[in-house]
This record gives sequence, structure tokens and C-alpha cells, in this order.
Amino acid sequence: MPHAPVSPHRGLLTERIARELEHEIRTGALAVGDKLPSERELAIRFAASRGVVREVLRRLEAQHLIEVAAGRGSFVSSPGLAESRGFDAVYRASRPTVRQLIRARLPLEVESAGLAAELASEEDLATLAAAHQAVLDAPDAVAMARADLGFHEAIAVTSGNPVLRIMLLSIGPMMFEMMLRSNSDPSIAEPGVPHHAEILAAITAHDVELARENMREHLTLGLRTYGPDLDEPLEVMANRHLEHLLQHPF
Repeated sequence: MPHAPVSPHRGLLTERIARELEHEIRTGALAVGDKLPSERELAIRFAASRGVVREVLRRLEAQHLIEVAAGRGSFVSSPGLAESRGFDAVYRASRPTVRQLIRARLPLEVESAGLAAELASEEDLATLAAAHQAVLDAPDAVAMARADLGFHEAIAVTSGNPVLRIMLLSIGPMMFEMMLRSNSDPSIAEPGVPHHAEILAAITAHDVELARENMREHLTLGLRTYGPDLDEPLEVMANRHLEHLLQHPF
């Protein structure tokens, strides 16, 4: 008997709960060594199933933010937490906006696209095609944002310059905030604007200038479509949009 499809609401709810608990850990509201509430208590607090709560805990464990002790529960972890809190503090204090992120991405990703078009091997192109398909196959806005981030990282890898990939990864969390909104916004499907398929086609054709131009057009779309969100802090915008999606899944 086939399994029922995963509800888009489940992915959105998992993201919302994980973000809230991660924020509490990174800001110290939950201190190192603190025990998290039980799965049942978390399920009640967030009006979620225990399956969703388990997904959240697995994610936090994978981020090394908690340690799960069999029979004892989940505890806030310490390795690397000072460093992660340091970056998180800078991010939250700086309150970067969508406009600022786009301006920072332009020189980085336009250069990556040009180098990718120049240097892409057949193996690189297959990887890029798979990354592009992952975006198309994503079941919900959260999965699509993660796949979108993966496509842009694959281009940075294909550029052959590891520094470009390192720089892209360093702003990955901010890009995810933006992509969470972009991938569920009908206005982003603006006619005639190069998106992933056009960028991929230019790289596949080894057309350096077209790849650069398509990436530039793709990134600047937000400047024309985000409206008031353009100058709002990324985290605030993303959290508000996530709540909207939970009420009105696209």
C-alpha cells in the first residue's frame, strides 16, 4: 500500500519549531546542560505531532546544538556553541536586509556563474542538472529553499574557486531566509526573467557572458518584487512569511 504524501504543513511546522528552539539555545535562553522538555511536552507546546518533534530534535542534534541521551532526554550541548553564538550575535545585531544581501551576492555569484560556464566538466553539469531538478521536485517551501541553496552552492563548486564556495556558505543562512520567501511568492515568476533553467543552460553552453548576465538578472529580481520587505531584516521577514505559509500553504 503506497504511503500518503508528506503534508507541506509538516515541513513548515518543523521549520518553525526548529527555528524557535534554535533561537532559544543560541541566545542562552536554554543554557548549556539544560534538559529540553520531553517530546510529549514539546508536542503540546507547539501543537505538533511527536513525529514532527522528533524531526526537530534530529535537526538540532545534527547541528550539534543538543545531545540526545538514551533514556534520559535531550540536553543543550556545548561543543562549538560559543562560536555559533558569536556569529548569531553578529547576525542578529547587524539585522541585514534583503537589499543588502542581494548587493553582497551579486559580485560573488555573478563571478561564480561566469567561472562555472568556463570550467564546467560533464560531471559538473550532471551535478548542476540534479541540483536544478531537486528544486523542481521539492514538496514544500522549506525543502525548496534548501534545494535552491544547494543549486547555488553547486555553481560555486563548479567555479573551481574554493574561496567563492566558502564565501557563499558563510551567508547560506541569510540566503535561506530570503529563499524561503522567494520560492512561495507568485510575483517571483516574473515573465522573461532568467531563473535556474536559463542559468544552467548558459553554463552548459559554456557561454560565460550569458551565464553572468542570467545570474545577475536572477538575483536582481528581488529588487523589483519584494516591495517593503526589501528593507526589512531578513530574520523578521522570514519568520513572518513562515507564519503566513502555515496559515495559507502555497
